[in-house]
Amino acid sequence: MKEQTREEPKIVAAAERQMQAWVKTAEIQEQTIRDQGAQNVCDQIGKFLTISREEGAGGSEIAQLVGEKLGWEVLDKNLLDRVGERLQCSRAMLELVDETPGNWVLDVLGGWMDKQIVSQEKYVVHLGRVVLAAARRGNVVLVGRGAQFLLPREKGLCVRIIAPKKFRAERIAAGRNLDAAAARKLVDETDLGRREFAQRFFHHEIDDPHHYDLVINAERIGPDDAADTIAQALARVSV
Repeated sequence: MKEQTREEPKIVAAAERQMQAWVKTAEIQEQTIRDQGAQNVCDQIGKFLTISREEGAGGSEIAQLVGEKLGWEVLDKNLLDRVGERLQCSRAMLELVDETPGNWVLDVLGGWMDKQIVSQEKYVVHLGRVVLAAARRGNVVLVGRGAQFLLPREKGLCVRIIAPKKFRAERIAAGRNLDAAAARKLVDETDLGRREFAQRFFHHEIDDPHHYDLVINAERIGPDDAADTIAQALARVSV
């Protein structure tokens, strides 16, 4: 117990130093954006669609259908591959930190325990660069990962795909061969991770409808009709 007591202040101090570094990094990034000028950044962005989704609601499937209808690039899990290229690590490594609940012990001590561990903070910085690069090319569908908070709202369309938990858990159970309890647990944990991810890095509530131009209930509107609705909305809005 005495040894643990002596070590705790060191861990707390290390955590405080790391948190101060994160704050400083955020301040530098914000200043860089101000120096470049918001209008200049906005002018460089092409047309884009962001799709935020509740777990099991079918957001990825709908995104692929929209991409096919429009002939647009779709970045979903493959977005992690592009971030991995920048960080020189695998998609499997990034999936450990992608839209998952934050673990401050891992973030603070990870670099000491394993050089291969990527903190969420480092991941988000590179994620933002990849999202911005994709949006500059334009004609792209971006799935999840807070992309709607990284890009200028007036240049694209932001969509949220939702559905009742029972419907989502049943889809997960059928698609992944899980029992009902395991499927409900997965839905709850994934939804929580995505909420925490948005709150921690973007300071927004991911399920606030005011962040979206269109909210679609996937139980009431099937994937094909949802994709048609989104494509029609994109054609009508001025972006």
